[in-house]
Amino acid sequence: MMKYLQKLGKSLMLPVACLPICGILMGIGYALCPSTMQGGEMSGFLNLLGFFLVKAGGALIDNMAILFVIGVGVGMADDHDGTAGLAALASWLMITNLLAVGTVTAMIPSIADDVNKSLAFSKIANPFIGILAGIIGASCYNKFKGTQLPDWLSFFSGKRCVAIISGVVSILASAVLLIVWPIVFGALIAVGQGIVGMGAVGAGIYAFLNRLLIPTGLHHALNNVFWFDTIGLGDLSHFWAGETSADVTWSLGMYMSGFFPCMMFGIPGAALAMVHTAKSNKKKVAIGLVASAAVCSFICGVTEPFEFGFMFLAPMLYLIYALLYGVFTIIVTLLGFRAGFSFSAGATDLFFSAFLPGAANTWMIIPLGIAAFVVFYVVFRFAIVKFDLKTPGREDDDVEEEKKAVLSNSNFTEVASIILEGLGGKGNVKSLDNCITRLRLEINDYTKVDEKKIKSAGIAGVIRPSKNAVQVIVGTKVQFVADEMKKML
Repeated sequence: MMKYLQKLGKSLMLPVACLPICGILMGIGYALCPSTMQGGEMSGFLNLLGFFLVKAGGALIDNMAILFVIGVGVGMADDHDGTAGLAALASWLMITNLLAVGTVTAMIPSIADDVNKSLAFSKIANPFIGILAGIIGASCYNKFKGTQLPDWLSFFSGKRCVAIISGVVSILASAVLLIVWPIVFGALIAVGQGIVGMGAVGAGIYAFLNRLLIPTGLHHALNNVFWFDTIGLGDLSHFWAGETSADVTWSLGMYMSGFFPCMMFGIPGAALAMVHTAKSNKKKVAIGLVASAAVCSFICGVTEPFEFGFMFLAPMLYLIYALLYGVFTIIVTLLGFRAGFSFSAGATDLFFSAFLPGAANTWMIIPLGIAAFVVFYVVFRFAIVKFDLKTPGREDDDVEEEKKAVLSNSNFTEVASIILEGLGGKGNVKSLDNCITRLRLEINDYTKVDEKKIKSAGIAGVIRPSKNAVQVIVGTKVQFVADEMKKML
């Protein structure tokens, strides 16, 4: 299971690599044009430029689920073929249209009268469904890419049948989600209702669950309970209406305030820990992935570029990350720091919310922020090093010695032929994949593998992680060898 999650995490790195640019654009844009977030008229060149940059960045962040659809589809496919990405997109379109509010209420009119169920289906186009569609597309590709159909259907043989099968699987998945999705969504709303009366501890539990549910999109269920007037609470709506705690039955802002030190300072601290623990030859890559994400989080509170960069590579670390939100929310609630957001808990919203009547002790963001930066840095650094977690820049396939490996033969066809012979021939190879420096193969019979024969091709080494797995360390020219071997297979 862990290996599968790590493979899923690696497949998400390509779409995640698209997100830093949106973070930079949105961060600069919100700084130049706060009215984009807060409302009001826009005038002058800088305001218009800021609005333009926010919309440019939003084009990606608002469609992040679709990036995951294609990234997971291609990344989880055995040979990273684009056909899997197309099948995943077909699955996404099928599921999100079949489970759209208009569709489900037409099929089951009673759903329209149930606020929670209607809300559940209005949030169906989320990252979880994107990842699910990607897995469906990739799985169908891996299973059916070699399917042979009768002559009268031969046009749809092989890869052409993958998207069709993905569509059928997606219909079945939609039928299951039609029943399961509103139940899970409603259960989370019930959980939210149950912790409302728990004071600061309840606020901490909410913050923990909010972060924990980010990859599934189900955090919207809890947000609807605490931020809006679903059950008579509405922390966000009452705060921005200019009310105070005297006007409501709880400490106004308590379900938003704890996010500020975590998003503004905690994430930069965690990002710095990732950079410091990255392998020496991958620090620049790590900086490129997490630095802009940290800036984005600080300015406008957009955290997904940071979170999706490691949540599947190191799920245990993501659990710790969510727990830290819970702890800081409890502390912030007890200390009396109160701020609110209309978009997210970044510096822009902090500045504007500080002028509202419900705000209190906003100066405390400085000591709280320093504490969050230090705690997140120390906890992340300790966990990453102690448990050898595969955060950006620490992946197994990025070992410096492997990248320095040089083939003794530049005839890639000959090298591939020798390796294949050493593996016991093409009949002994179940699957072939490659990373930056290695061929990764699944085999049928480990006794047929001749390591000496493989090494005679001039490669750097052979690793046998299990009876049915072989990794051949080729070096940075591995792609050329892999391409030739795929032709032979």
